Amino acid sequence: MISRSQTVLFIVLVAASAVMGGLLWRQLDRAHQRLLQGEDSAPTEAPQVAPAEQATLMVANDADNSLLTQVQTLPLPQDPGARARVILGKLLDLYAAPDADHPVPGGTTSIAQVFLLPAPALPGAPSDAQPIDSKAPAAATTATGPLLAVVNFTGAFVASHPSGLETENLTVQSISGTLHANLPRVTQVRFLVDGQTRTTLAGHADLTGTYLATDAVPTEGAHP
Repeated sequence: MISRSQTVLFIVLVAASAVMGGLLWRQLDRAHQRLLQGEDSAPTEAPQVAPAEQATLMVANDADNSLLTQVQTLPLPQDPGARARVILGKLLDLYAAPDADHPVPGGTTSIAQVFLLPAPALPGAPSDAQPIDSKAPAAATTATGPLLAVVNFTGAFVASHPSGLETENLTVQSISGTLHANLPRVTQVRFLVDGQTRTTLAGHADLTGTYLATDAVPTEGAHP
């Protein structure tokens, strides 16, 4: 039989365990509340938003094979290469719209990168462009003088581009003209596809040579 003293000791141990469990639970609850309060009071850093600026787009029109100047207000980063990519992305978004005058699927994701390099003297632009290290062109943006813009298309954009000499040339000319309109130092433009040289855009427009951005002059006035 269990003696009376053993019974009392057992009851005391059970009571002490209950009290300690309650204290531990209370401490854990307090720690959790302090953690929540710390999260609520922690300052949140506002996301950086590029300031809105006006950009000039040379928008192609298949109806009369023209380039129309269109002014858009866009959040534009300060880095020239990133700035060029955002502007060209907006141009291609217009072409991907259901009511586009120059319908081309793809939109802004069709431009993988835009590199800016010192422009070679004319004549003498290379005819066998190689894949370019994305870190190498950084110094060109701080230099002075004319620039060569290298636009790297995605393979998906080229695969879905409508075939035809006029429509392909309009795409190339509108991109070249848009680059020059917003970055006047860009006087020459080259095109790559997935970082590699490609013969044509969709069977007609030559992508092996260098385009003079200054040749892409709009044929109509501004249409904001």
